[in-house]
Amino acid sequence: MAKVMVVDDEERVRGLLTRSLSSEGHSVITAATARAAIDRLAVTNVDLVVLDLVMPGASGLTVLEAIHERHGTTPVIVLSGVTDVGTRVEALDRGAVDVVAKPFSLTELLARVRRNVGATRAEPDDRFLSAGGIRLDLGRRRATFRDVSASLTEREFSLLAHLMRRKGQVCRREELLHDVWHLDFDPGSNVVEVCVGRLRSKLGQDIPVETLRGVGYGLYEEP
Repeated sequence: MAKVMVVDDEERVRGLLTRSLSSEGHSVITAATARAAIDRLAVTNVDLVVLDLVMPGASGLTVLEAIHERHGTTPVIVLSGVTDVGTRVEALDRGAVDVVAKPFSLTELLARVRRNVGATRAEPDDRFLSAGGIRLDLGRRRATFRDVSASLTEREFSLLAHLMRRKGQVCRREELLHDVWHLDFDPGSNVVEVCVGRLRSKLGQDIPVETLRGVGYGLYEEP
């Protein structure tokens, strides 16, 4: 059983998700506004947040920022009726593990909840990934390089894990957009470059991630 927070300004949606998640054995708490969610999260630890993006007052992006600052490893599934790709990418960049479009399939959403709750409870033997002198905690989304340790957003974590699993290989930009951002096209932005920059800022400019200009990135073993 996991503790799940549902944040949505629609009472109908909160009720539906509370009943459905409870029937799967989860404990559910709710909030109708971004401010209420932030206040609850300040005093309550949860295993996962289902978050509406568009609400009166502060938006769901404000909640994402607060979660990243206070609960860096808590997975967040964003619900949104916004079709703009830029907004979806921004939510992912701010730490969301997934974006589900409204109106949503309840069966699909529950499956995504199960997947992400399970991801935070990895078995000890499968918890760590090591490559290039970097140690990545798959359960806590925390990376350590030399004497520096940092919590990562979902996108930073997914990008670093992808590079580490393909150590010594060239990961083309198109591949990273597809496998990390779940985009089947190039949005014409520098999301990959920005994410690599944030990894270097958190772990050190000398992390073994090589920029292959015009091609992509690769992770190599330290000499």
